Amino acid sequence: MDASPSRSAAVVMAVALLGPLVACAALTAVRDDVANANAALGLVLIVVGVAATGRRVAGVVAALSSAVWFDFFLTQPYQTFTIDDRDDIETAALLTVVGLAVTEIALWGRRQQARSSERRGYLDGIVSAARIVASGDDVPDELIRRVERQIIDVLDLDGCRYERGAGRQHAELHSDGTVTRRGRPVNVDRDGLPTDDEIELAVEFGGTRRGRFLLTAATAIRRPSLEQRLVAVTLAEQVGAALAAGAGREREPPHADR
Repeated sequence: MDASPSRSAAVVMAVALLGPLVACAALTAVRDDVANANAALGLVLIVVGVAATGRRVAGVVAALSSAVWFDFFLTQPYQTFTIDDRDDIETAALLTVVGLAVTEIALWGRRQQARSSERRGYLDGIVSAARIVASGDDVPDELIRRVERQIIDVLDLDGCRYERGAGRQHAELHSDGTVTRRGRPVNVDRDGLPTDDEIELAVEFGGTRRGRFLLTAATAIRRPSLEQRLVAVTLAEQVGAALAAGAGREREPPHADR
């Protein structure tokens, strides 16, 4: 078993806990020459560095550790956990608040970056499927297999398989991204996708049904966003377009030589 992630987490936590201690201890040599407000800004940089790793607990520990050791080493009376000067009390309080706020802002930024990366991945999947359709080549099987994998990734499913024609009634993922079961809407954001039945995603083009994808989400509750569901619908539409184009070529009579 690879222990590198746990080692990395341990290193980050050690920096969060001990980094402010070391920094404040080093600043005792120049605390008469460096304003406490400036020292606090330096500690904020440590908090920012820890928070940038995306670990909330480590960011909170760094913020609290900074406030504690700032109090102990850099405020009078020194080497005690009391503060006599009102300005130092305000600085210590602001250091804690700013450190916690910076942690949340850094985590928010990482989440936004992750969402942006996901959207690029969704778009790449749609574009690659569209290119296969636009190529005009007879590759529906290749396209279907690729789209099955992409739908699994987009919706975080256990499985996805394509079937031609229609079968027994399942829960349905509709073209507008909604999900129904026995005619009743399913609140995916709250309850997740059905886990005790397959979910049918129709493959249609030009009003003609070409088949369906059967989606399986049985081992855990999945709550894909509306955006993710619409990406899956768009991928299924690309398969419908490819199958329709293939059927059209089969019906075309051979051109007579002129």
